[in-house]
Amino acid sequence: MKSTHKILTAILALAIASLGCKTLQPASNSRPTATKAPPTQVAPTPTGAPTLMAPISANQTFKITGSLKSSSEMQGKFSDNILFSERQVMLIDMHGFINRDKDWLVPVDSQVIGNIKWQSENASGSYTLILPQIPQGTLNDVDNNDRQDLGVQIFAVDYEPNITGDPFKTGDDSLRGWPGNQASIKVSQDDEQEVTGGKLVVYAPDDKQLFPENFGVDGKLFSADDTAMPIPAGYSIIDLDTTPFTVSQAAVANLPLYESPDAAPKDYSSESYLQAFDHLVEFLRKNYAFNGIASKQPDWNKLVTEIRPRVEQAGNSQDAKAYYEALRDFTYAFKDGHSGMDGGDFVGEDFRDNYAGGLGYTARILDDQRVLVNSVLVGSPAQSAGLKVGAIITEVDGKAVMDVIKAQPLFFGNQSSEVSILKYKAIMLTRTKPGTLVQITFTNPGEKTKTAKITAEAEVDSLLTELGYNQSAGLVPVELDIFSQDGKDIGYIKINTNIDDLNLILRLFERGLRLFSEKKVAGIIIDLRENGGGVPLGLAGYLTDQDIPLGQMEYYDDTAGKFIARGDQGKFTPMQSQYRFDKIAVMVGLQCASACEMEAYAFGQLDGAEIIAQYPSSGIEAEVSKGQVKMPEGIRMQFPTGRIVNPDGSLFLEGVGVQPTIKVPVDEENVLSSEDVVLLRAKQFIVNQ
Repeated sequence: MKSTHKILTAILALAIASLGCKTLQPASNSRPTATKAPPTQVAPTPTGAPTLMAPISANQTFKITGSLKSSSEMQGKFSDNILFSERQVMLIDMHGFINRDKDWLVPVDSQVIGNIKWQSENASGSYTLILPQIPQGTLNDVDNNDRQDLGVQIFAVDYEPNITGDPFKTGDDSLRGWPGNQASIKVSQDDEQEVTGGKLVVYAPDDKQLFPENFGVDGKLFSADDTAMPIPAGYSIIDLDTTPFTVSQAAVANLPLYESPDAAPKDYSSESYLQAFDHLVEFLRKNYAFNGIASKQPDWNKLVTEIRPRVEQAGNSQDAKAYYEALRDFTYAFKDGHSGMDGGDFVGEDFRDNYAGGLGYTARILDDQRVLVNSVLVGSPAQSAGLKVGAIITEVDGKAVMDVIKAQPLFFGNQSSEVSILKYKAIMLTRTKPGTLVQITFTNPGEKTKTAKITAEAEVDSLLTELGYNQSAGLVPVELDIFSQDGKDIGYIKINTNIDDLNLILRLFERGLRLFSEKKVAGIIIDLRENGGGVPLGLAGYLTDQDIPLGQMEYYDDTAGKFIARGDQGKFTPMQSQYRFDKIAVMVGLQCASACEMEAYAFGQLDGAEIIAQYPSSGIEAEVSKGQVKMPEGIRMQFPTGRIVNPDGSLFLEGVGVQPTIKVPVDEENVLSSEDVVLLRAKQFIVNQ
């Protein structure tokens, strides 16, 4: 028996993880979207003619230093993880912004890398970047004087962790457009992503070039109404937060990197209980991702009527526990797996008080809706009461067992689909306070129906098993193996998580594909059943030379008064390295959530691919970076604010998940089998014609 303290710690971690940010976006910068503006006249960068360029000198900037900090709950939560194992800053050519071209590919030759000293304990860092003698960016004529001038090179400093192995942003990890987060510039929080402030690094090849001195009447940089000012030769720092802009050439310049305001959590932690609750509701009434969708949106008036008096009473009596319980019950009203809360020590106390007792058995809901006992702990109260593996439970405390299951809370995290809701409520069927007497009616295999009373004992082993807790699952993010089946070799890739060293995930996945290709395997199995999500990497791009369309992101817009599309429709694009296999078996389950589901969906679009599973994926699909909330008493909450839709307006994967194309039955034989029945079926698919 494991120590209770360690088990409860693991359970608490699982509870928090299930509420966590399953669609974490890279803290670096997904490229922004923008509308096209009239192109700025551009002079080509001179090649083989360095005499046209001013060499760096002692009286101009040669080194840039600065700091960055992430207040994002997502980044903070994983700041001491190895999500980004190779952190760096980079000098980014801003030519894409000057021409408002979101698809402009930032040339590798123009990229300059700087080092970061990262402090994981507070998700912050400091950086140093040494400027090259002569930069290799694009020359831009931005003075609006109707004369073709040589122009200037314009850069921003940007936080750009290395994802794919090459330290420069190229190939599968290329940069397009311009920075939008953790950069030396500030940008507007809309589709246009206009530069609104911050600092630029500008290089003039001589002292005859001009640069805008303000944002002009239209408030936009590098537009036709900008007036220009002289700029000295060499490197200068342009401060866009002054009017007019300030030009400086300090030898060592300090450029802080700015976090996008949308990345910071909504902080109500210093307010009273009631004020914080009211502000939370006000925010969600507008911005909750599934507002307007009948099957998902809470009844706001009813919910507030039920919960607000409890919050007010907790505030009047300064009862922090009652406040936690009110917010907990508030989250239960949301039928999506991204909504939830981290209640800190209150969660552990709640578990100990209400759910630390186990009855000594676990049960599964079969496809035919019968409830089957799939394990009984040796020496447990359930065993003493005569309950056996394979028993069918029909009643609990005199009520139909399915009615009892449906009444259970989703203590270990909200769910989005009906099948997930029932699965996780069934787990709670056997959880109660230690000492509670529970009456069950059951029929053991080959026996008559009987009714017995079972007293709950403090026990968590069965709970960990049902929650899918695997102590070794996080040792490596990707596992590789080769199976032999009927004289044929099968490649096996298990992707445990998309929250880990992203560089390592990509490299291990491709390594597997390369080795399997060399060995000419009959097909590959991709196991995503324990992957709770993280950063969508588009791994299917290694297996196709075509784009794989995903959904369209939508957010609430105050001006429009409704949810509108933001950016282009999502897609996974082909990787530079390509591999082909005749058959691809993709295994999913209810633990495959969010980013994992995007990966599974994309794999399922490939030629020769089948989704093989007992259950669909979890159906948890939304965007949460803008829905992080800090509440009083150290409570942190999360709600999705971005929804992903199909071309017909229906939700992309949310509430539905990736459905199996080859369904493995959830029946008595398979549930009680000692074999991995889904893996066996996947092997059969690969080797059979």
